[in-house]
Amino acid sequence: QVQLVESGGGLVQPGGSLRLSCAASGIIFSTYTMAWYRQAPGKQRDLVVFITGGGSTNYADSVKGRFTISRDNARNTVYLQMNSLKPEDTAVYYCYARNFPSTHWGQGTQVTVSS
Repeated sequence: QVQLVESGGGLVQPGGSLRLSCAASGIIFSTYTMAWYRQAPGKQRDLVVFITGGGSTNYADSVKGRFTISRDNARNTVYLQMNSLKPEDTAVYYCYARNFPSTHWGQGTQVTVSS
């Protein structure tokens, strides 16, 4: 019933850009805080950024100034614009939705930054 479907991942060169999308269904989207997490092989899953229903945001220091989160409540979609990509950004990126006590995870999409 509840689905978070990520898209937009792929292979890019260092310094390049990529835009991820997460389409949600089965939730009242506008009431949820949405977030992007990422996980590299052998490492923990870390928060990249979140955006509340009211539009406030919080970015990890490693992506500040390079990544931008946005949401379109009319389309039940959250986006992650990634610019100036670095090899260290390589990871599986996961969409996350939370409205206490409910939480949901997407399947993940691979982002690889390599020359």
